[in-house]
Amino acid sequence: MTNRARKQFKRGLLNVITVIVALFTIFPVYWMVTTALKPKQDVFTQNPIIFPRRLTLSHFQRVLSDEGFLTFARNSIVVTLVVVAITIVVGFLAATAMARFNYRGRHASIIIILAVQMIPLEALVISMYVMLDSMGLIDRLLGVIVAYMAFGLPFTIWTLRGFVANIPVELEEAAMVDGCSRMQSFWRILLPLVMPGLVAASVFAFILAWNEFILANVVLLSSNSQTLPLWLASFQSSFREIDWSGLMASSSLFALPVIVFFVIVQGRLHEGAAAGGVKG
Repeated sequence: MTNRARKQFKRGLLNVITVIVALFTIFPVYWMVTTALKPKQDVFTQNPIIFPRRLTLSHFQRVLSDEGFLTFARNSIVVTLVVVAITIVVGFLAATAMARFNYRGRHASIIIILAVQMIPLEALVISMYVMLDSMGLIDRLLGVIVAYMAFGLPFTIWTLRGFVANIPVELEEAAMVDGCSRMQSFWRILLPLVMPGLVAASVFAFILAWNEFILANVVLLSSNSQTLPLWLASFQSSFREIDWSGLMASSSLFALPVIVFFVIVQGRLHEGAAAGGVKG
């Protein structure tokens, strides 16, 4: 076998493996959407219907007409947007300080951030509840906002610190030589170059705040303050009977904002280097 044939064989094998992995990844999403569109009698069949012929939107209509849906959706949107905005702003400023300035305790702070990321959320639920209770934030959206920021900031700071540290400080110095002030070099040089990192961190913060269930289930007690993940749990009754049609329809709606958010921000992943490099 020649080198060219060997390379083509390896490329073909990698393509086949990629397709198989993609199918395994996409199939659960496909099954969720098709189950939400199937009539109820087609959901509970002895032989699963992979390619449904009859489709209906009745399950989506039933879910959207639920009296608590709008309240839960509003709470989730408020919590998520506030967490993403504050986490990105604070995390970016903290990461810039850690990457650009030398101060006492700099290396210790980096180690502390790494250590915090190693602690699972489940291990901190009780202590977090006690702390929020002492501040009067139980059953309030502000309580979960504070908690999500505490868990999202270490990852954001660590991620953005790597982006800022890899940007040569000479670019900012050159901009200031050309007449830019410190703030102008920050906005015109550093910020565009860090934009891919900001996008990655914002997606992480969005998914964290949008999907989190355990802490929200402990902190948010009344239905008026609960978020969409808690609403999804209502499709399972106390007798462990699950409304699969409603659950799949609501899960499809629940996943939609994450997809839309990623589509909106993913275009910024490739704009940072070009914008910052030209302005430098």
